[in-house]
Amino acid sequence: MPAPVCLVTGVGSDTGTGAEIARRFAVGGYQVAMLARGAKSLKELEQSITGTKAYPCDVANLDKLVSTIAKVKKQLGPPRIVVHNAQRSSRGSLLKLDPEELEKNFRVNTTALLYLARETIPDMLEAGRGSIMVTGNISATRGKAEWGFFASTKASQRILAEAIAREYGPQGIHVAYFIIDAMIDNPLTRPVLAPDKPDDFFAKPNILAEEIFKIAHQNPSAWSFRVELRPSGENW
Repeated sequence: MPAPVCLVTGVGSDTGTGAEIARRFAVGGYQVAMLARGAKSLKELEQSITGTKAYPCDVANLDKLVSTIAKVKKQLGPPRIVVHNAQRSSRGSLLKLDPEELEKNFRVNTTALLYLARETIPDMLEAGRGSIMVTGNISATRGKAEWGFFASTKASQRILAEAIAREYGPQGIHVAYFIIDAMIDNPLTRPVLAPDKPDDFFAKPNILAEEIFKIAHQNPSAWSFRVELRPSGENW
């Protein structure tokens, strides 16, 4: 019997959360379809993580997203687990940002989730099980100055995920939304954004990936939907 399939969007650099999610599910016995815009970095990850396959795809291109999911199904099989980790974030004053940026944020954060669900849930229903994991942000719960475009689209993403969970949970589809209240530890961004912060200020990508893997495999008698994750040093 072939290994089950996990589809992960937003698989960026080797040190990012997306790559760690792909790595954890591959170690856990899945064939992992990795989706991201960067073809070169994806190919490098495919070569370094056994059990993964690169599928270059900008999830904002909805037609491309649909065709890529079809390609995954044909080559690997229908995904048992989907992890929507891709995101777009625009920061700035509401009076200065181009309104088109709101639409671009919405397409990656929310509309892509809808398309992922529509293209994978029918196969999950036929199999009698499946999981959709969505990596969100604390911005999904509150508005904040200069984060209006990002926060509003993450809030809509959370509500859409909950609607999917309520509609398809009774039919065996587990949907969970991860509210990540943290700056993620990444050697590419940490020296620039928070060079003086101690380790306990950051969330570790591999630990986030481990939590997502655990929630994706919860027993149906005790499913979680809203999962908040933050490092001990986060002031909340």
